[in-house]
Amino acid sequence: MALLLARHEIRNLRRWFDDFDRDILLPILLGEIALHNIGAYENGAGTRKTLDDPDDLCPLKPCNAYSIAAATGLPRETVRRKIVRLIELGWIRKRHNGHLYVTAEAINHFGSILGTRQLSELLTTADRAKRLMDK
Repeated sequence: MALLLARHEIRNLRRWFDDFDRDILLPILLGEIALHNIGAYENGAGTRKTLDDPDDLCPLKPCNAYSIAAATGLPRETVRRKIVRLIELGWIRKRHNGHLYVTAEAINHFGSILGTRQLSELLTTADRAKRLMDK
């Protein structure tokens, strides 16, 4: 069972490594920022139609470099440098007050990857794990 799960995780890590130009910290930070932001939707507060309108009041829960550094255990300066790269890629927006938000572009891009590639692989791995457990 451990080998099956390790194989699944390593395949995913390799793909994230390639998807993010061989910088494994970028998907970790993007994921943390997205999870912080989307936390507003868990409580039913998120009703916004667009994520990218800078003049609109954003119901997404904001975060900043400090909160992301605390959540990941990475040094703040490393987080700041990586955030600059995520902004350059168009996956994060930073407001004048330092609040960070995942962009619709990132959600659409990575949401489709998660929905197609990884979900099917996860379900296949889960089926194989269930068969192993039933033996």
